[in-house]
Amino acid sequence: MNPLYYEEIVRRALSEDIGFQDLTTEAIISETQWSVAEITAKAEGILAGMDIAKRAFTLLDEQVSFQAKVQDGESVSPGQVVAVIKGRTRALLSGERVALNFLQRLSGIATGTYKAMECVKAFDCHLIDTRKTTPGLRGLEKYAVKMGGGYNHRFGLFDAILIKDNHIAAAGGITEAVRLVHEKVGHMVKVEVETESLAQVEEALRTPIDIIMLDNMSTELMKQAVQRIDKKVLTEASGGITLDSLVQVAATGVDLISLGWLTHSAQALDLSLNIVEGRV
Repeated sequence: MNPLYYEEIVRRALSEDIGFQDLTTEAIISETQWSVAEITAKAEGILAGMDIAKRAFTLLDEQVSFQAKVQDGESVSPGQVVAVIKGRTRALLSGERVALNFLQRLSGIATGTYKAMECVKAFDCHLIDTRKTTPGLRGLEKYAVKMGGGYNHRFGLFDAILIKDNHIAAAGGITEAVRLVHEKVGHMVKVEVETESLAQVEEALRTPIDIIMLDNMSTELMKQAVQRIDKKVLTEASGGITLDSLVQVAATGVDLISLGWLTHSAQALDLSLNIVEGRV
């Protein structure tokens, strides 16, 4: 990931946590004290966010050495050391929580994505994320999805057209909504339409679009829709899809399955940081 993107995010997180000063650390630890710390996995999962964790320490002290033992996208096991950090003890202690917050959150997303991908690996479909991300952390969380083997949907409202149910209602129908879009949007922008019935699928197919979303459909209805679309455009399944129902949805033949819970409900991967050596 481009450091220019996450630099300010890490700065804000450190400022939020440390504020004017780290009262505890500065009361106990001298400016010259030096330590070695290890970040250890306490659960099985997929790692993501190592460069971001590193920056949490080096922003506090550029002389800190951060040696990654595992790379983003690789698996870890309980008890495995994923990074060794050497430097002034104050920087290690003051940056610990911010570094772990990013690393645990992003690794949790990567781990959940990997588990979902394992469910559908026998099918010719991609799992994609959504805009249901933590405000201010979307780029990091979408990066974590990729590290888990998933794919990214649009980044925001600005890089693709997705005509949803409320757009359709406000415009007076799918046909009119698509017409208005093509009057104002350039040819390089993909257009997707959300549908909830076979009638809407039929209407969408009569318009110049690229993707049809099959939203909150039963797997039987979704299968019928996929057969009717017959690869004329890409198909995306969305709405209420769980880990337990993933296989049934993938078996309908859809090209894409979007899962909001990859980001909005990810369980953090359990990691810890411990000082293992120190000297004044």
